[in-house]
Amino acid sequence: MKKLTKVLAVVLAAVFVFGCFAACSNAGKTEDKDSDLAYIQNKGKLVVGMTEFAPMDYKDENGEWTGFDAELGRLFAKEIGVDIEFLIIDWDSKITEIETKAVDCAWNGMTITDELLNGTSVSKPYAQNQQVVVMKADKIDNYTTVESLKDLTFAVEGGSAGKDAAEANGCFKTDVVTAQSDALLEVKSGSVDACIIDSTMAASMTGEGTDYADLKAGLKLVDEQYGISFRKGSDVTEKMNEFLDKCKADGTLQKLADKYNITLA
Repeated sequence: MKKLTKVLAVVLAAVFVFGCFAACSNAGKTEDKDSDLAYIQNKGKLVVGMTEFAPMDYKDENGEWTGFDAELGRLFAKEIGVDIEFLIIDWDSKITEIETKAVDCAWNGMTITDELLNGTSVSKPYAQNQQVVVMKADKIDNYTTVESLKDLTFAVEGGSAGKDAAEANGCFKTDVVTAQSDALLEVKSGSVDACIIDSTMAASMTGEGTDYADLKAGLKLVDEQYGISFRKGSDVTEKMNEFLDKCKADGTLQKLADKYNITLA
């Protein structure tokens, strides 16, 4: 009987230890499951939602994505030990794309807005920008006030700060397009009178030596800042903020800003 009791005691002890081990293991797995950073690291890839937007994201002569955000994105991916994939998305649906994990973040010269702050986890600002009116260079000097824009037709990117600026300033005759580059094309073709786009893009893509040499940026409507959106409650946001601080301190951000003519926040 004593031997049987001892055997049962050993068995019960083993079960207890195994149960504790399993509980601890499961606790670790639950924690990983709740970590967005762990999710990205486990799959080995950061998927960035973006649009083609020089000088932030555009393709070089070899068909590879380059630009201020593209270069910075590759550095961040390396920092957290994963590869990076750039995925063109419908910018108007960026919050849904993030929530459903179609992408891990929206990172493309993205203006920080109340909608994004409420619907996603947004990094600290890293660059300055404005929303500007762009039209044919020989007409731009005739439109120096918001009031003078009232009768014009505009092209704006869906879900963009340019679209918000148009509505806020009473410019309701708008043609909504899928990308800011499309808005420029609409102006060049004469389909609309003007477009409202980021000053960073206007500086890079209009004027002498560009494909839009006959276009020019004029009236500034809104001052704003760029940030990066992650899933609500994501622990990647804090990791990004630490990364941005590091890049600012070691001069990486300024070097990229000088290369792409970007004003840092």
